Amino acid sequence: MTLIMFFEFLIGMTDIYIAGRVGKEIQATYGFVVQFYFIFIIIANALSIGTVSVVSRLFTAGDRSTLAETVWSIIVTTAVSGAVLSAAGIFFTSRFMEIVNIPAELKLYGTQLGKIYACGLVFHYLLISTNGILRSCRMIRRSLVTMAIACLLNITLNFIIVFHTRLGFWGIALSTALSVFAGSILNLGHCRVFLDKARTFSFRIVRDVVSIGWPAGVTQALWQVHSMVMFLILSSLPEKSIEILAALATGTRIESAIFLPAIAFNMANAVIVGNLIGEGKKRDAFRGGLVTMLMGVGIVVLLTVVVITGARWIALLLSHNGTVIAETIRYLYINMLSEPFMALWVILGGGLSGAGDTRSIMFNVIIGIWLVRIPLSYILVVLLGFGAVSVWWTMNLSQLIMAVFITRRYWQRKWLM
Repeated sequence: MTLIMFFEFLIGMTDIYIAGRVGKEIQATYGFVVQFYFIFIIIANALSIGTVSVVSRLFTAGDRSTLAETVWSIIVTTAVSGAVLSAAGIFFTSRFMEIVNIPAELKLYGTQLGKIYACGLVFHYLLISTNGILRSCRMIRRSLVTMAIACLLNITLNFIIVFHTRLGFWGIALSTALSVFAGSILNLGHCRVFLDKARTFSFRIVRDVVSIGWPAGVTQALWQVHSMVMFLILSSLPEKSIEILAALATGTRIESAIFLPAIAFNMANAVIVGNLIGEGKKRDAFRGGLVTMLMGVGIVVLLTVVVITGARWIALLLSHNGTVIAETIRYLYINMLSEPFMALWVILGGGLSGAGDTRSIMFNVIIGIWLVRIPLSYILVVLLGFGAVSVWWTMNLSQLIMAVFITRRYWQRKWLM
């Protein structure tokens, strides 16, 4: 899982590097459009979380017939959902860019990138869903090979299309669309082993997956919308707003070097806890979740030290604008302080989701993000006139609050009942 997340990290870092080489406007636009794109990914991620919870327990329980029915039902549901939202993204991106409050020079670039990303959305849906199926059934290595191929294809196409064709910066989005298409085809081939000839679709199974996944979908929706709201709050800064936004996009991509391993342990914890509960080993599930969390937090602490130590060099690599570099370094020095708290609640949250307790994670995000981070950021920046640094410290506070809430929930063990 860590290697898979590393491939995701390489793709994101390549995107932000190339966007920075093209210009600060493209870099800032990319940061906004990616947040917009991941709002559309929410349903796929929600279905994937529900899939892991259901499929991991079915796999260890040995019910092959129901497993086949579940896999087929999930693939069909994912494909239909992805196709509908892909069409919506293509048709409504222009209108959305007209109404958002971002610098005018970013609107045109955002429309162009957004439509290309939308074209690949259905394949990204299938890739996410099939990855969830494979890791639930202990076929993580096949998922790893798929993601390695998709990563290599994405990075190669990025450089070729952006710098060696007339498409230019469109290649940032086009390379993503083409790579997720290739990855989804590979994974669908791997998933055929779980299917039977009947290919039965079950609304009951989809309902079960959705009942677990919808709180996770709401959680991710709240998270992605929050990212866009933070972008808009920082857009209101009277000075250097574009540079600050470019620094935010760059800083979050660098930060993903730490966040993605935490997500990898989150996903692994969901499978571990789900498999053990499926075997009836609830005490082992509780302990396994804690051990996974401790391992993940340890790795995150080490990575945090590396990022803080190399912050200046990394920022210089990703941008050629002096102001963007300085603001990126400041962002990293402040935000790195809360990374261990982030890892703690994210990884324990994976254990909770593996047990089907996705609602507590949803409430955690509501409290930490929408009742703390966003209101405080708005007050400090818009009403009181403080700069971007006040927002970075607010982010740290919200991470601490979320870590306390999730730890308390996990230790109560109600999710095991």
